[in-house]
Amino acid sequence: MSREPRSDTPATDTVLILTPLKDAAPHLATHVRLLTTLTYPHRQISFGFLEGDSRDDTADRLSGELRQLRREFAGADLWRRDFGFALPPGTHRSDPRIQPERRRVLARARNHLLSHALRDQDWVLWLDVDLTFYPPDIIERLLDVGKRIVLPHCVLDPGGPTFDQNAWRDKGRYHLDDLRDEGAVVPLDTVGGTMLLIRADLHRDGLIFPPFPYRPGHPRARGGEGELETEGLGLMAADMGETCWGLPHLEIIHRRA
Repeated sequence: MSREPRSDTPATDTVLILTPLKDAAPHLATHVRLLTTLTYPHRQISFGFLEGDSRDDTADRLSGELRQLRREFAGADLWRRDFGFALPPGTHRSDPRIQPERRRVLARARNHLLSHALRDQDWVLWLDVDLTFYPPDIIERLLDVGKRIVLPHCVLDPGGPTFDQNAWRDKGRYHLDDLRDEGAVVPLDTVGGTMLLIRADLHRDGLIFPPFPYRPGHPRARGGEGELETEGLGLMAADMGETCWGLPHLEIIHRRA
């Protein structure tokens, strides 16, 4: 995997890593292991987790992991909120028929977590629990880009197709795998949430994950209905005068379903 240029700027900014959880017990050990390998100063990092609607022991198992995170990092907190959403029997979470409702609930979970966890941190890093690899210096490399909304390229295999297809440009025509020849840092119309770094003041100024179709008729939307959740956030950011950016060559790996 290629590397982005690194600056020698001291790591003084604080970072809040936020992760919504549901039925995540099988992934927690890997998630915590990856967090502990981060090279960004651990006392500059804090964590917030929201568990909801799980049918397994996600909350209980995470409660045990929090002790380690609190010893090594600036803080770690867990909140619980059920939204009453469950996949129909035999339905995969990627089934297009359940995406609108699933993503409405996920947007609500993200916003709920943000409202509880954000204090005086400088940055928010949204991070999925089911990633299997990212470089230990991922925070430094994202910060070094110098953008207020930026995400790496989430794939299943190094150099492979884009996994997180909620990050796109030109009404969904181009994803990060289509933009590898364009450069190290490319503009996007929308973002995904597997890993997403946002300047915290943007959230404080009202940038959220819309749990409803944001701005029906928006000129950047794929259709007339608007966009939900992370894609809705991308459109809202544009309306706030912000550009979303992606790093086609800085890859992170998502687990296979």
